[in-house]
Amino acid sequence: MTRILLTTTSFQDIPGPHHKMLEDSRFEIIRERGPLSEARMLELVGDIDGMICGDDAITAAVIDKALPRLKIISKYGIGLDKIDVAHTEKVGLPLTFCPGVNHTTVAEHTFALMLSLFRHLVEEANYTRSGNWKRLSGHEIMGKTIGIVGLGRIGREVATRAKAFGLRVVGYDIYWPEEFALEHGIERFESVGDVFKEAEILSLHTNLSPETENMVCAESIATMKKGVVILNCARGELVNSPDMAAALESGQVGGYGADVLEVEPPPADHVLLKAPNCVITPHIGSRTHESVQRQAGMATRNLLNFFKNMPAEAQANKAPWPPKGRR
Repeated sequence: MTRILLTTTSFQDIPGPHHKMLEDSRFEIIRERGPLSEARMLELVGDIDGMICGDDAITAAVIDKALPRLKIISKYGIGLDKIDVAHTEKVGLPLTFCPGVNHTTVAEHTFALMLSLFRHLVEEANYTRSGNWKRLSGHEIMGKTIGIVGLGRIGREVATRAKAFGLRVVGYDIYWPEEFALEHGIERFESVGDVFKEAEILSLHTNLSPETENMVCAESIATMKKGVVILNCARGELVNSPDMAAALESGQVGGYGADVLEVEPPPADHVLLKAPNCVITPHIGSRTHESVQRQAGMATRNLLNFFKNMPAEAQANKAPWPPKGRR
């Protein structure tokens, strides 16, 4: 029987037609609660024909162990930094993903973090719940400058909402969306460093790569405006956590709102969990009923289409579809 490894928790936890779609395949489904480490992945693969994965560590070693039986990797989501994409191409293993399914949801979560920091919402709600009628003074966001690093689908959704809130929007992206920027009045900056220097609110929406890892660190934070509020709904590794904690303590950074950390779930003593003016959510930016159904549906169709010899809805590598000699 065809065996499928399913690791994504929101796929499993949230109801929707994706469950019936997978059940109707009559494949054997191996359910795990990801994200899984390389060690755990190595234990599971070898007799798996396909997988629907989240942010599990799919390294070259995992891929090699999974072959020759593994035929398809269907990424639930868009981020591919946990997968050795180059190695999937090298061995001819198709890799699919789900672009365009969660940009609205993540953009909304970005604003939830932003507003919670500017109006002290988490702190105030906790005071009230404990019976303490303590009123703090917040700040408006209208008229402030938001710098967006990465103007892909999510970054553009943040930009349109920012304009509606009366923010000045500046940004940087290697692939600048000229038509969109002109339509929405977004100012183009020539470097990430220029955005860092100008932003009063900094929102990160770029991929994780060797160039972007630790892009927000002590050195770059020192170039930013004092009291800058930083938002990260992209990848935890974009920000150096100890440096961020120190900047929050000193007041150089006025607030940090993040849906991602470099280790998930974090250890109890993670430096940011007790940092001042810091709101951390447990990677739920794309976890809404609407988004999960779109994402899970696309990931499932990508997987099943392989076995039906139908085209992928979105393939993330250039491996043959279907790969020769593996059908």
